[in-house]
Amino acid sequence: MSKKINILCVDTSTEACSVAVLKQTELDQHIFDSFMFAPREHTTKILPTVESVLADAGISVSELDIVAYGRGPGSFTGVRIGISIAQGLAYGIEKPMVGVSTLQAMAQQAYKSNEVSNVYAAIDARMGEVYFAHYQLVGKLMTLVNEEVVIKPADLLALELSVLENSVLVGTGWQAFPELLGYFNSAQQLDIEYPSSRYMLEQVVADVTNGLAVQPELATPVYLRDKVTWKKLPGRE
Repeated sequence: MSKKINILCVDTSTEACSVAVLKQTELDQHIFDSFMFAPREHTTKILPTVESVLADAGISVSELDIVAYGRGPGSFTGVRIGISIAQGLAYGIEKPMVGVSTLQAMAQQAYKSNEVSNVYAAIDARMGEVYFAHYQLVGKLMTLVNEEVVIKPADLLALELSVLENSVLVGTGWQAFPELLGYFNSAQQLDIEYPSSRYMLEQVVADVTNGLAVQPELATPVYLRDKVTWKKLPGRE
């Protein structure tokens, strides 16, 4: 990866709406971002927010090197809006894309703000289910343990996961399903409910460095409901 790179990241996968720009030069780097709680307002908020954050960064769309997006899991509509906006921008400037997990973004924020090494992330998936994942610190990035799943709380509890010491909880799933809090009561619940594009940037840089950026037509969302993933966890094949 070049020592100079400009990255735009957008996320509309949950009730939150966020935009972040990484402006990196050979000497330093700066992050400009906006985060707001805007349920059902993503279509009207996201493009003006992109324009505003780019203006704050002092760069134009044509100066971007990578367009990144929150790939889900999250709201079907929200995930589609985010990837559509990102794809449109990337097609227009013929630049590659990177998608970042919303669960990983919250885990990364927990690490950056609290220096924790184990995070259990859960987003209310509606329909009596949660999007859930365990992330563990590897180097300076929160890395997925096993896989992300969409699962009913009772089925998650039935997995009898080992809750590691000095771990934390993030996301809206814990408030939506208090029974989960009882099982994970040894973990501290942090005030991180929604993913933020700002905390996706480190994963984006890592993916670009590792050659994982893709052309816009290959960018994909992650809904999780496409498959019943929880059965593939250890002991559930």
